Amino acid sequence: MKNTVSDIMNRRSIRKYKPEQISREELDTVLQAGICAPTGMNRQSPLVIAVQNKEVRDRLSRMNAAVLGTDSDPFYGAPTVVVVLADANSPHAVQDGSLVMGNLMNAAKAIGLGSCWVNRAKEVFDSAEGKSLLAQWGVEGDVIGVGNCILGYPDENPAMKPRKPDYIRYID
Repeated sequence: MKNTVSDIMNRRSIRKYKPEQISREELDTVLQAGICAPTGMNRQSPLVIAVQNKEVRDRLSRMNAAVLGTDSDPFYGAPTVVVVLADANSPHAVQDGSLVMGNLMNAAKAIGLGSCWVNRAKEVFDSAEGKSLLAQWGVEGDVIGVGNCILGYPDENPAMKPRKPDYIRYID
């Protein structure tokens, strides 16, 4: 348990990656941890799409950048993108997907990978191009994009930023 708490407390968002692709074994470990996240009433509303294909990864990057209004890579060079979607009809879709995202990032840290939550999955998969990708991937039904978890070997080691002084309040 001590290692788990240490990994959680030392996880940082990584924004610089080495170009080497992570292994399938590493990816599977992170994905399995992700889908072990709790979900509202155990409905398991999230759907996880793991992308290691460079062309698809670059297309997702371009689509995400367009929403952001830039032409830079919002995935910071990470070679793997894990898209977390959830059943839009679930009242807990965003919460369930967010817990999956947290597990993905904590598991990545635990096995020596870097990760970062990249937003705009909702906007990307609400677009016609995003819906077309979902159809190509065999995703049916009404889904909402929750987030993109980028993964790779970190090429930086950022320090923790200070936490605000009133982050925690005790009510005794």
